[in-house]
Amino acid sequence: MVMPYYRLDSEKAKTLLPGVTIRPVWGERLMVLYLVLEPGAVVPDHTHPHEQMGYLLEGSWEMIIGGERKSLARGDGYLIPSNVNHSVVAGPEGAIALDIFSPPREEYKGEVPVLIPQRAT
Repeated sequence: MVMPYYRLDSEKAKTLLPGVTIRPVWGERLMVLYLVLEPGAVVPDHTHPHEQMGYLLEGSWEMIIGGERKSLARGDGYLIPSNVNHSVVAGPEGAIALDIFSPPREEYKGEVPVLIPQRAT
Protein backbone atom coordinates (compact mmCIF):
# COMPACT_ATOMS: atom_id res chain seq x y z
CA MET A 1 0.00 0.00 0.00
CA VAL A 2 2.99 2.34 -0.28
CA MET A 3 1.76 5.24 -2.41
CA PRO A 4 2.69 8.89 -2.74
CA TYR A 5 -0.89 10.25 -2.40
CA TYR A 6 -4.05 9.08 -0.68
CA ARG A 7 -7.40 10.26 0.70
CA LEU A 8 -8.18 8.96 4.17
CA ASP A 9 -11.92 9.33 3.56
CA SER A 10 -11.59 7.01 0.55
CA GLU A 11 -10.05 4.19 2.59
CA LYS A 12 -12.37 1.49 3.87
CA ALA A 13 -13.30 1.89 7.55
CA LYS A 14 -12.44 -1.07 9.77
CA THR A 15 -14.11 -1.74 13.13
CA LEU A 16 -11.44 -2.07 15.79
CA LEU A 17 -13.72 -2.25 18.85
CA PRO A 18 -17.42 -1.45 19.45
CA GLY A 19 -17.84 2.21 18.55
CA VAL A 20 -14.24 2.52 17.32
CA THR A 21 -13.33 2.59 13.61
CA ILE A 22 -10.03 3.18 11.85
CA ARG A 23 -8.94 4.01 8.32
CA PRO A 24 -5.25 3.11 8.13
CA VAL A 25 -2.69 4.13 5.51
CA TRP A 26 1.00 3.34 5.76
CA GLY A 27 4.43 3.57 4.29
CA GLU A 28 7.57 1.64 5.03
CA ARG A 29 8.16 3.01 8.56
CA LEU A 30 5.05 5.02 9.40
CA MET A 31 1.29 4.45 9.75
CA VAL A 32 -1.48 7.05 9.98
CA LEU A 33 -4.98 6.19 11.21
CA TYR A 34 -8.10 8.27 10.85
CA LEU A 35 -9.68 7.23 14.15
CA VAL A 36 -13.39 7.70 14.94
CA LEU A 37 -14.85 7.03 18.39
CA GLU A 38 -18.60 7.16 18.94
CA PRO A 39 -19.85 8.91 22.09
CA GLY A 40 -18.68 7.02 25.18
CA ALA A 41 -16.62 4.48 23.19
CA VAL A 42 -13.79 2.86 25.13
CA VAL A 43 -10.31 1.84 24.04
CA PRO A 44 -9.25 -0.31 27.01
CA ASP A 45 -5.92 -0.10 28.78
CA HIS A 46 -3.23 -1.67 26.58
CA THR A 47 0.36 -1.37 25.47
CA HIS A 48 2.34 -2.05 22.28
CA PRO A 49 5.94 -1.65 21.10
CA HIS A 50 5.04 1.11 18.62
CA GLU A 51 5.60 4.77 19.37
CA GLN A 52 2.26 6.56 18.95
CA MET A 53 1.44 10.22 18.48
CA GLY A 54 -1.87 11.83 17.68
CA TYR A 55 -4.02 14.92 17.38
CA LEU A 56 -7.73 15.41 18.11
CA LEU A 57 -9.52 16.84 15.09
CA GLU A 58 -13.03 16.88 16.61
CA GLY A 59 -14.74 16.12 19.90
CA SER A 60 -13.12 15.16 23.18
CA TRP A 61 -11.91 12.23 25.20
CA GLU A 62 -10.34 11.31 28.49
CA MET A 63 -6.98 9.64 28.07
CA ILE A 64 -4.70 7.87 30.50
CA ILE A 65 -1.03 7.53 29.50
CA GLY A 66 1.30 5.82 31.93
CA GLY A 67 -1.15 6.40 34.79
CA GLU A 68 -1.61 10.13 34.06
CA ARG A 69 -5.25 11.06 33.31
CA LYS A 70 -5.99 14.06 31.09
CA SER A 71 -9.06 15.43 29.30
CA LEU A 72 -8.29 16.31 25.69
CA ALA A 73 -10.35 18.33 23.19
CA ARG A 74 -10.10 19.49 19.60
CA GLY A 75 -6.61 20.77 18.89
CA ASP A 76 -4.88 18.78 21.65
CA GLY A 77 -2.14 16.30 20.84
CA TYR A 78 -0.50 13.40 22.66
CA LEU A 79 2.60 11.22 22.55
CA ILE A 80 2.65 7.65 23.82
CA PRO A 81 6.14 6.15 24.12
CA SER A 82 6.73 2.50 23.23
CA ASN A 83 5.45 -0.03 25.76
CA VAL A 84 3.57 2.49 27.94
CA ASN A 85 0.03 1.59 29.06
CA HIS A 86 -2.73 3.85 27.78
CA SER A 87 -6.52 4.01 27.37
CA VAL A 88 -9.23 6.33 26.06
CA VAL A 89 -12.91 7.04 26.77
CA ALA A 90 -14.67 9.24 24.20
CA GLY A 91 -16.61 12.28 25.36
CA PRO A 92 -20.38 12.77 24.94
CA GLU A 93 -19.97 14.03 21.35
CA GLY A 94 -17.47 11.33 20.37
CA ALA A 95 -14.06 12.07 18.90
CA ILE A 96 -12.10 12.05 15.65
CA ALA A 97 -8.32 11.92 15.71
CA LEU A 98 -5.29 11.26 13.58
CA ASP A 99 -3.14 8.55 15.15
CA ILE A 100 0.42 8.02 13.95
CA PHE A 101 2.44 4.87 14.61
CA SER A 102 6.07 4.00 14.04
CA PRO A 103 6.72 1.39 12.93
CA PRO A 104 3.41 0.55 11.22
CA ARG A 105 1.12 -1.84 13.09
CA GLU A 106 1.09 -4.95 10.94
CA GLU A 107 -2.12 -6.20 12.57
CA TYR A 108 -4.01 -3.15 11.23
CA LYS A 109 -3.05 -3.81 7.61
CA GLY A 110 -5.38 -6.80 7.22
CA GLU A 111 -8.99 -6.71 6.07
CA VAL A 112 -10.22 -7.15 9.65
CA PRO A 113 -7.81 -5.67 12.21
CA VAL A 114 -6.85 -7.57 15.31
CA LEU A 115 -8.53 -6.17 18.41
CA ILE A 116 -6.41 -4.06 20.71
CA PRO A 117 -4.77 -6.42 23.22
CA GLN A 118 -5.72 -6.08 26.84
CA ARG A 119 -3.11 -4.97 29.34
CA ALA A 120 -1.03 -7.88 30.60
CA THR A 121 -1.74 -8.73 34.24
